Amino acid sequence: MEKYAPTIAAVGRILIAIIFLMSGLSKLAAPAATIGYIGSVGLPLPTLGYVIALAAEIGGGLMLLVGFQTRLTAALLAVFTIAAAIFFHNNFADQNTMIHFLKNIMVTGGLLQIAAIGATSLSLDTSRLKAQAA
Repeated sequence: MEKYAPTIAAVGRILIAIIFLMSGLSKLAAPAATIGYIGSVGLPLPTLGYVIALAAEIGGGLMLLVGFQTRLTAALLAVFTIAAAIFFHNNFADQNTMIHFLKNIMVTGGLLQIAAIGATSLSLDTSRLKAQAA
């Protein structure tokens, strides 16, 4: 199993990245609805929140996908994901909302694992380090 650890870690990183990319692309397709939703939970500057969400989900998702600045990206996405859980999934009387909150907690756990171990061998981070060493 140890032999396959870098590949398994890369697959896990890619699967988490896909969640962010899909969410960001759905926001990109419906800006007015997303901005309205951000405003509906009482957050100030919903348009700025929309831009931040796009940067985090699409930008961070792409960076995580290819393994670029992986530790920092994973840590920032962990903060973003916890913030989303707190601001958007906080009605614990609603079971669906509770599931979304717990999903965000779970994703944050995976992101923290990535932040701790890095991108492993299948990443731009590792390719860049190998190129610098050569």
